[in-house]
Amino acid sequence: MTKPHYKRVVLKLSGEALAGTQGFGIDSKMIESIANQIGEVITLGVEVAVVVGGGNIWRGVSESAKGIDRATADYMGMLATVMNALALQAGLEKLGVESRVQTSIEMRQVAEPYIRRRAIRHLEKRRVVIFAGGTGNPFFSTDTTAALRAAEIEAEVILMAKNKVDGVYSADPVLHPEATKYDHLSYIEILQQGLGVMDSTASTLCMENNIPIIVFSILEEGNIKKVVMGDQIGTVIGG
Repeated sequence: MTKPHYKRVVLKLSGEALAGTQGFGIDSKMIESIANQIGEVITLGVEVAVVVGGGNIWRGVSESAKGIDRATADYMGMLATVMNALALQAGLEKLGVESRVQTSIEMRQVAEPYIRRRAIRHLEKRRVVIFAGGTGNPFFSTDTTAALRAAEIEAEVILMAKNKVDGVYSADPVLHPEATKYDHLSYIEILQQGLGVMDSTASTLCMENNIPIIVFSILEEGNIKKVVMGDQIGTVIGG
């Protein structure tokens, strides 16, 4: 059997990905599908850390957050990511996959506090580590959290799982069917063209630490395994 292309990865899941086709809340079938796909790569010996968003429950910059100061709204979003992390943990452990949730905001009754060395030790023991609570600071996205944690745990790649697109396009392919899909992009091209893959803080952090990003669709079963094995799907960002 061919060996995995990556040994340690960070999987970035948006809140929308966990909502599935319903667009809000947590879709149990989507949790089951993602947990199955993560379990597949764990059996290959790959170390998997996950960063979850919270947009399926609360988004700090949304219309519903108007009237709430930005810092408070962002903290509410951090709490939403913890709910998603616990749901994913439950899905993984239902399959017998060991996991730990670590939060950047302490809540010891439900999760461990984020400690870099402990996270790495969990990964070495083939436990999935789910990072929740964002960076613990307002005004930073969970994309930035993914870049930061990837740098901290020395992950080889960030896998950005999407539920609406299967890569990076020159424009929104839903609104513009003629949009071109990119196979490869540099960090500079992402920043200069404002392609919206991740915010500029996250992109710059990845560029400075030379962490490649692969954008792909989470909706097709087995795609996480394909990416980990080095198959050419989605869009690769780096260099």
